[in-house]
Formats: sequence, structure tokens, C-alpha cells
Amino acid sequence: MTSEVTVSSSGANLPKPAYKEYYWLRSFVAGGVASCCAKTTIAPLDRIKILLQAQNVHYRHLGILATAFAVQKKEGFLGLYKGNGAMMVRIFPYGAIQFMAFDKYKKMIKKKIKHSEHVPRLMAGSMAGITAVIFTYPLDMVRARLAFQVKGEHRYNGIIHAFKTIYLKEGGIRGYYRGLVPTIVGMAPYAGFSFFTFETLKTAGLRHAPELLGKPSSDNPDVMVLKTHASLLCGGIAGAIAQSISYPLDVTRRRMQLSAILPDSDKCRTMFQTLKYVCMQHGIRRGLYRGLSLNYIRCIPSQAVAFTTYEFMRQVLHLN
Repeated sequence: MTSEVTVSSSGANLPKPAYKEYYWLRSFVAGGVASCCAKTTIAPLDRIKILLQAQNVHYRHLGILATAFAVQKKEGFLGLYKGNGAMMVRIFPYGAIQFMAFDKYKKMIKKKIKHSEHVPRLMAGSMAGITAVIFTYPLDMVRARLAFQVKGEHRYNGIIHAFKTIYLKEGGIRGYYRGLVPTIVGMAPYAGFSFFTFETLKTAGLRHAPELLGKPSSDNPDVMVLKTHASLLCGGIAGAIAQSISYPLDVTRRRMQLSAILPDSDKCRTMFQTLKYVCMQHGIRRGLYRGLSLNYIRCIPSQAVAFTTYEFMRQVLHLN
């Protein structure tokens, strides 16, 4: 039995299953794998960021490196990865939905706005980020609660126990979505500028320096992709720019997620209330931007790995 083939623009015969069938599923897997690789790379930094953002009583007087050593001394090396199991459960569908949705939204918006390359990228990135957040937010909530715990003061015994406790004691389903509004407000510019910056740098690089920065895609020689070092650089720059814009809202989101287990919970019920309280109590630099230097250290390699892995997975899964 011969497989069905089609002719590409270059005249080469390609088996249809190699690029047509189950495209959405392969795109979903590519995004999920990319995000898991990225988050695993910076999991210890993620734990430290949460502890600093929410002013944990055991570590709030410490800096980044001091917190890392203190966590390792108090909770062991694996303490740096606390909450990472919940993170992997969340981040695979989150990344999968985000990258898949970005491709879909970009194609839809390009049909409506044909005169611009930039607007579809920015809009599609924002919409993809919001879509992924809405679907996976409860997992992010549980992961934040688990990461905030310290040894000897456990309130939750694991992912399932955390889900049950939040549901029973914090208003049912609504308890899983505490802090959703600032998350969505913050995700729109973060995801939008992240995808926009990477796609813009990628296009400019391949257009102006194809031999230096580009190479033919392994699954489709007619398509040029970035070399690994160029992809890492573009992804890192995209992460830095996006994080600078959205960081205060990320702090607000974490404070709201953790409000039920913080002593000042009554001050962090809404987004604007939380922003005002953090700013008045701790100031802009030590409050709204506390942990930003750590976030640069974590978001730059994270986004670099995410975009680079996704570009690689697109070739492996014949998405080009």
C-alpha cells in the first residue's frame, strides 16, 4: 500500500501524514514539551521568587543568594524544587494551549488585518496567554500555595489535598481563581510582548542575516529557521522586555493567591486594593518590584529555552 502524497511548492513529494494530520495535537505537544523544559531549568529560582514576592517571614529579610542557601539549609536541596510537581502538571497544558493558540489566533487575525505584521503578533500573543491562563489557573494557585510552605509549617500535604482544602475552606470553585483578574491583566502585555518581540526579532534576523542566523528547517528545506544560538538570544530578549512591563501585576497576583494564608489577608482582596497596600506598605522598589532582579535571571533563560525548544519541536513533529 502506498501512502498519499502531495506536491510542495518546491516540487518535492511529501507524505500527507508528515505535515497535515493531527496538526493541532502535534502543536499542542510541542508547546507543552517546550514549556516543561523551560520551567524545569529555572524551578529553584521560581521557588525563591515566590518566597520573596509574598514576604515569607522566614526569608523576607534575605536577598536572592542568601534565600537560596537558607532554603537549602532549612529544607534540603529538594526544597528548592518544592511545588515543582504541581508546576509540571500545570505548565504542560499551559504551554501547550498558549503556543497552539498563538498559531491559531495569528492566522485568524492576519486574515482580518492584512496590512500589518506587528499587530497580529501582539494581539495573538496576548489572546493566547489569556486563553492559557483561564484554563490552567487553578493549578497555578495550588502550585503557589505548595511553594510558599516551609518545612515544619505544612498546611497542605500535596496537590490533591491542596485542591480539597481550598475548595472546602475558600468558597468552592471561586477559591481556585483568587487573583485571576490581575493575572489576566498582567498576562496580556507579558505574553503579547513576549511573542511579539521573538517573532519580530526572528523575522528581522532571517530577513537581513539569513546565512549568519538562519538555517533550513529539517522537516521542510523551503522554510528557514533560526540557529540555536540566535533563537536563544531572541527568546531571552523577549522574556526580559515582557517581564519588565508586567512584573508589578505578577507580584499582585501572587499576593492575592496567598492572601488566605498571609496575616494581612484582609488587605489583599482585590487587585487595586492589593496594589495600593503593597505600594504603601513596602514601596515601589521593595514592594511592587521586589524580586525583579531574580525574575530577570529566571525569565531570560526560561523564555530562551521555551522558544528554542518549541522551534526544535516544530521540526521534530513536522509542523513547518
